Amino acid sequence: MELKKVLLIGGTGFVGGWIANRLSERGIRVTIPTRHRDNTKQLILLPTVYVVEADVHDPKVLASLMTGVDAVINLVGILHDGDSAKPYGKRFAAAHVDLPRKILAAMKQTGVRRLVHMSALRAAVDAPSAYLRSKGEGEAAVCAAMNELDITVFRPSVIFGPGDSFLNTFATLLRLFPVMPLGGAGARFQPVYVGDVADAFAACLTDHATFGQTYELCGPRVYSLRELVDYTGELIGQQRLVINLPDTLAYLQAAFLGLLPNPPMSPDNLRSMQVESVTDGRRNYPGWQPRSLEAVAPGYLSSSTPKLRLDSYRCRAGR
Repeated sequence: MELKKVLLIGGTGFVGGWIANRLSERGIRVTIPTRHRDNTKQLILLPTVYVVEADVHDPKVLASLMTGVDAVINLVGILHDGDSAKPYGKRFAAAHVDLPRKILAAMKQTGVRRLVHMSALRAAVDAPSAYLRSKGEGEAAVCAAMNELDITVFRPSVIFGPGDSFLNTFATLLRLFPVMPLGGAGARFQPVYVGDVADAFAACLTDHATFGQTYELCGPRVYSLRELVDYTGELIGQQRLVINLPDTLAYLQAAFLGLLPNPPMSPDNLRSMQVESVTDGRRNYPGWQPRSLEAVAPGYLSSSTPKLRLDSYRCRAGR
């Protein structure tokens, strides 16, 4: 399969920028739709990357974007939805369920066969959180089309790397407060480096062995949330007293934080953490050799010395 043009939906986000860079390095033309082109200056500078203003939720617009496309990558995902409807709110439904269905319909209409879809580890229609339930519903719709289209699904754990909203959020909070009250401190994650995720997405596009497959993307080590906060504090030189909150206080804290414009935590996030974001390794991507958190995080969190700043630049360049 010769790959010349890819439609990257959700390409303006954290992971999308890395994937766009990987595809651009290979000389592949990448079209990234967005509602606000002025906010994508770094992407616009990439050779072979074209950012266009478009509403991907409009089926007609979506179909027009697929004209002449060889493959579609869907990365769209949101972490918060103030709508408490069951099984999930309107924003989760639009982003995680309705959009994948529209993408599948547009692909069938335009004859595009290749789709790589970003789901989430432990996504399931009966999961404890609205986020995971909506992700599971969208994944189910995508997997149901595997007999008609050439589809690969990736299910990553939490993703870290330069520019992430995970470890960088902890770093910001640790710099601001002398004490860190932490809900869900015992929740377990297997963080995966964004550069490795981007490599997997780019490499699988033309790999026929990945068609019809679902892969879990995780790092080499499991951590508790408390361990991740402590490690972040160590890297930035801001080791704080971390207080493990009982469930009642944790949900009160999350409810308060969920009212902020860009909440670092919400009650639904806590419900997501009721299931471990770890893998048993049986569904790893072929040849998967992920980099460790310790090999990458110091390069972008500990940026107070010239050497560490250089490491950060190298990390951002994927080197």
